[in-house]
Amino acid sequence: MTGRPDAPLPPAWPDRAAWGTAPSLRAWQQAAVDDYRARQPRDFLAVATPGAGKTTFALTVAADLLSRRVVDRITVVAPTEHLKTQWAEAAARAGIPIDPAYSAGKGRTSDDYVGIAVTYAGVAVNPLAMRIRTERFKTLVILDEIHHAGDALSWGDGVREAFDPATRRLALTGTPFRSDINPIPFVTYVPGDDGIPTSSADFTYGYAHALADHVVRPVLFMAYSGEMQWRTRAGDEVVARLGEPLTKDMHAQALRTALDPQGSWMPAVLEAADTRLSEVRRHVPDAGGMVIASDQDSARAYAALLKKITGEAPTVVLSDEKGASKKIATYSAGDKRWMVAVRMVSEGVDVPRLAVGVWATTTSTPLFFAQAVGRFVRARSRGETASVFLPSVPHLLEFASDMEAQRDHVLGRRVNDEGDIFAAEEGLLAAANAEDSASGELEMSWEALGSTASFDHVLYEGAQFGHSGEVHVGSEEEMDFLGIPGLLEPDQVRELLHSRQSERARRRTSEGTGDRVVDSVEQLSTHQQLGVLRRELNGLVAAWHHRTGQAHGITHAALRKECGGPPAAVANAEQLAERINRIREWAVKQTS
Repeated sequence: MTGRPDAPLPPAWPDRAAWGTAPSLRAWQQAAVDDYRARQPRDFLAVATPGAGKTTFALTVAADLLSRRVVDRITVVAPTEHLKTQWAEAAARAGIPIDPAYSAGKGRTSDDYVGIAVTYAGVAVNPLAMRIRTERFKTLVILDEIHHAGDALSWGDGVREAFDPATRRLALTGTPFRSDINPIPFVTYVPGDDGIPTSSADFTYGYAHALADHVVRPVLFMAYSGEMQWRTRAGDEVVARLGEPLTKDMHAQALRTALDPQGSWMPAVLEAADTRLSEVRRHVPDAGGMVIASDQDSARAYAALLKKITGEAPTVVLSDEKGASKKIATYSAGDKRWMVAVRMVSEGVDVPRLAVGVWATTTSTPLFFAQAVGRFVRARSRGETASVFLPSVPHLLEFASDMEAQRDHVLGRRVNDEGDIFAAEEGLLAAANAEDSASGELEMSWEALGSTASFDHVLYEGAQFGHSGEVHVGSEEEMDFLGIPGLLEPDQVRELLHSRQSERARRRTSEGTGDRVVDSVEQLSTHQQLGVLRRELNGLVAAWHHRTGQAHGITHAALRKECGGPPAAVANAEQLAERINRIREWAVKQTS
């Protein structure tokens, strides 16, 4: 079953129920529970966008199966130690005692518990012990973020061996897609239209549906560009601008230069993010922000910068630090402004008050991006918005543009004809080109020399909004977007973005500062030319929306389908011009 239930969403406002204890289910949760009860399957895969409430759904199913004595034990498998504890706390509030400290080595647990919580890594260490326990009892196994069972071959094999005898298996994920071909245990794969095996979910509730139901927040992606300068191993000094066409290694070096806490880019972006957080807190007083860092040294340096900016020491959460879970829980329950984390808060971690994020990590896979952004979309009150600050680099902008896309796990690519006999080699080449980190040699040969930051644009619903020319950090033009109120409906956000962009353009024209320096788009630099074309395309898409009522994202997708190419945020000038001409053709045809 896929898509959004027809039933109206049960009220969840103004307060969001404690995690795992919702007294009444949301519409999608009730529909999924009804579907499960009707079919009573041994295996069930539920795909729901981060923040939608997968845990409440799973615990409702568990309570039902326990009450009807279909099962008498629960085993929860989670990606991290912290999530084991979080599951145990949620289950306790739902009346299901679970032991988060269980280890296969000790074999037994207190009779007070009806379940245990373990990690995928823990299962892989001793799958036979877990299998013996699973065989002894009628067991429901809840596989949280099931895609992690494909992280390593040993993990997948361990999960399959340990839980093959289970009475019931309930798999949950918010991000089912992966960038490899390792099959995920207990997930059904069916041939697609092209013959490629693709994962098949029993129930799907995507971001677009959750956004329409006000279950999650809309996300404003604030992209920042700037000049980066670094020195190579050969002693050459390189200057490049974030967002301009570069080689893979130069993209990696430019991004690392931007994220260097000793430069000017990170302090400027952190200050902009804190300004945005202050605006959000005018309407949501306890709203918090989080910086996602690459490593512990950078995390501590970012924390020091935030303390200078705000006067308050942020919470720093390190993945291998004892007490990390307690720090997250304390931050979640308080009203402190900022938290800095090193991949600790990636998926499943519930901090609903997080509303502003800063992407300060070189980790940049689609999976990690979706998991990280998922930390900011968990809605508490209707009208809340989330803001994520990004370096203006193509792959991150593409991930942001595709936020609403539904993805499944694809196991491979079929060779269709003679012209496609090099499909495997092309796949390896694409994987190499898509690597998000430089080689070890490059890591040693790079030295950051300096950086500057400038506001580039806002990405919202796949469309780009901004001002022509370079927008300096701290300027009125930047505040047009940083000052957007923290409580707005999605359509109000869209209208306000259009309004602020067009108002500034009219003001510049009336002041004679608009386009007097250049006579045509062709005379602009590449960066400026792309910005002008994107804004023109977005304006035409907005006009098409007012004429037809068709959503902006659907129009952008239709243009991509007809004209080809990547999302507008990373399309080249020729692709943007072709889409502009195509939508103008649509308008002429409709008028005639």
